[in-house]
Amino acid sequence: MSGRERCFRMNWAVVLLLTTTGFSCSSAPYVHNRAASRKLKYLLEPPVYADVSARRGDDVTLPCILRAKPSHYKVKWTKLEPERVGPENIIMISNSHAFKPYGELGRRAALRKAHAMDASLQLRRLQLQDAGTYRCELVNGIEDENVDITLRIQGVVFPYQSESGRYRFTFQEAQGACSDQDGTLASYSQLYRAWTEGLDWCNAGWIRDGTVHYPIIHPRPVCGGDLLPGIRSYGPKDKDQDRFDAFCFTSQTSGSVFYVSGAFSLEQADHACRRQGAELALVGQLYAAWYFHKYDQCDGGWLRDGSVRFPISNPRERCGGAPEAGVRSFGFPNRTKHLYGAYCYR
Repeated sequence: MSGRERCFRMNWAVVLLLTTTGFSCSSAPYVHNRAASRKLKYLLEPPVYADVSARRGDDVTLPCILRAKPSHYKVKWTKLEPERVGPENIIMISNSHAFKPYGELGRRAALRKAHAMDASLQLRRLQLQDAGTYRCELVNGIEDENVDITLRIQGVVFPYQSESGRYRFTFQEAQGACSDQDGTLASYSQLYRAWTEGLDWCNAGWIRDGTVHYPIIHPRPVCGGDLLPGIRSYGPKDKDQDRFDAFCFTSQTSGSVFYVSGAFSLEQADHACRRQGAELALVGQLYAAWYFHKYDQCDGGWLRDGSVRFPISNPRERCGGAPEAGVRSFGFPNRTKHLYGAYCYR
């Protein structure tokens, strides 16, 4: 398949999934075992599965309410990261008198304390990597209890490959490539959600846990043949030796993307943005503008990585030809010989 990025297919798909030799298709994201498998005495289990959704930069509250207080106890908040090696990722430990924060998350965290039984965690200025599962644990000797809350960052997944071509990134290089484009490697649940929203992509890419996947809505011979739609998986791969593309995730930005018309080389496009008090946009910034603000511009423009793309929210025949909304790509043209406009970010 061509290394050019294809557009998102925004229609919802109802599909069946299967497992085959060599790789598997998966129909739902991993769901951890709930603490509610046993009756809680001190903590109030949320009446429904706790799933809090917010955008990057937002402040958010993760609920945790005590139904009763033991005589001596502490509340401990941690972020569950199965792929993490080493000590658990503690955010804070608190009792009725004081709390102690830990790490970068702890510096942006506080207890809400809306009432005497409130142990809910407040996080300020959400970042992309904050998405995941959080645990509120009441530590009370032999009667420890906990409830889990999932924090979902609203955003968009985009496939990304090297200027050098398809399948050039080790795992660490894929992490760096996403970071360079205002993103982070997508989690499995983020990739799954993107697939349900129409992401159809035939090149395999790394995701956050070190596994490799690609999402297919429309099976075709070059993408696994007649297998049914699903998240195709190659499982864990050698992070230092194996090479694939990357699935990156980004969310809303604090600035805005705009187009400067012209016939520029990459260097001239950079100067054009600077004259506007801006800089060439990153790929993630363009995707965020398209996803959150329905940005639509039927003109190819340079981005900071040397690629040329344009966002389409209102598909029409003379704007890339595809019937679905998406971010179209011309790949990585010659930086001096090919002339395009510029997508700037300010």
